Amino acid sequence: LATLQSFPGLLTRCLLCPQAKYLAQIIVMGVQVVGRAFARALRQEFAASRAAADARGRAGHQSAAASNLSGLSLQEAQQILNVSKLSPEEVQKNYEHLFKVNDKSVGGSFYLQSKVVRAKERLDEELRIQAQEDREKGRTPKT
Repeated sequence: LATLQSFPGLLTRCLLCPQAKYLAQIIVMGVQVVGRAFARALRQEFAASRAAADARGRAGHQSAAASNLSGLSLQEAQQILNVSKLSPEEVQKNYEHLFKVNDKSVGGSFYLQSKVVRAKERLDEELRIQAQEDREKGRTPKT
């Protein structure tokens, strides 16, 4: 008893030891839960990335290369020119309309006009790729 009275903080520290132990256990459990959730999310992201890469591989290497060159995906180009299916006539018609509407001389935007040009280039490249694939397979081109 004389020893405990000479060190008053020792008694307090000994009484808090179980709470500190429980607090440490709670923190460790929380870190484990977060770590498992992070690992699961990472595995899901890798699986999704692998699936997307496989889908791009099926779409063809030429199409992916065209997307990289133009800076636009096929889907983006179709949205810009408001084209649902790839038909040269529809692409040309929508291109001409959007190019004229966005002409700087009539108050349009040069930026939007350049996006329209890039979208047309991307769709023309896709049409060329499809025609080449059709020739290689001995089929007639899609319209």
